Amino acid sequence: MKYSVVVPFYNEQESVIQLYRDVKDVMEATCDDFEFIFVDDGSRDDTFSLLGKVADNDDRVTVVHLQRNYGKTEALVAGFDHANGDYIIVMDGDLQHNPNEIPLFMQKLEEGYDVVCGCRVERPGDSLLLKRIPSRIGNTLMAKLTGVPIHDFVSGFKAYRTKLIREIPLYGELQRFIPALAVAYGARICEIPIRIVERPHGKSHFGFRRAIPFMFDVVTIPFLLRFVSRPMHFFGGIGMTGMALGGGLAAWLVVSMLQGVNILNEHGPLLFFTTVLLLAGLLLVCFGLIGEMLVRHHHQRSEALRDSEVLRITRRNRDR
Repeated sequence: MKYSVVVPFYNEQESVIQLYRDVKDVMEATCDDFEFIFVDDGSRDDTFSLLGKVADNDDRVTVVHLQRNYGKTEALVAGFDHANGDYIIVMDGDLQHNPNEIPLFMQKLEEGYDVVCGCRVERPGDSLLLKRIPSRIGNTLMAKLTGVPIHDFVSGFKAYRTKLIREIPLYGELQRFIPALAVAYGARICEIPIRIVERPHGKSHFGFRRAIPFMFDVVTIPFLLRFVSRPMHFFGGIGMTGMALGGGLAAWLVVSMLQGVNILNEHGPLLFFTTVLLLAGLLLVCFGLIGEMLVRHHHQRSEALRDSEVLRITRRNRDR
């Protein structure tokens, strides 16, 4: 299987049939070896029923039904798990993405790129305050913090090499930041311009409540990329800086006390601040040490699993 088209749906009953027909026409005109993975993310309307009818009439369609609404990331992970293609094309189920642009993604994949991102050059109907401004700020920060020259991390129209995407751990809202996470795996990434149309049915599921977690992830991703395997470099660096500053202040206070200054009366707030710096710095260093031990335990466990697998292979070959 060459291509798998993965589409998550959540309460998109008006869009199911049209999207299937439009994407099918494009895929049949472009490639002979493909499949559809449609994921119903716990829809409360007739989305799952309609997807079932589509699957009954086309054996290239696989429908994955989630019992409740887990969110887009979990829906995509479920789709990735069932994909058999060498490449995965992901698009939204609300008809805002133009299927005629799929060949552009295919072309970049054939050129050797591992991740192809669609960059929205037009966003009709998107609120300036609730969508465009938070998205612009988040994308700019993410590009600066990760060093990945992508202008639109949020776009749901992307394509991946299947082998790569299955190596990347995804949870929460991390599906938006797959390009940044893929950097750690040596992925080749590119971006192509796409145009979206105004949503023809229903309402967008992205609002202000989802914009806040998005901003949190902007902070989380750079940490995961730089310090996930060396937490002491992060916590220890901040902790040692705090302890050094607190130690310097403590030394000055001791000298002042030896000179007859009443520390509690003259420098009470500074004494409190110095104590907090020393304790906070010590706690952060301890956090770093605990993190290092957890990382070390994880790597030792991974090495043991790899060694046991090699032992099983050796025994199997010996039996032959």
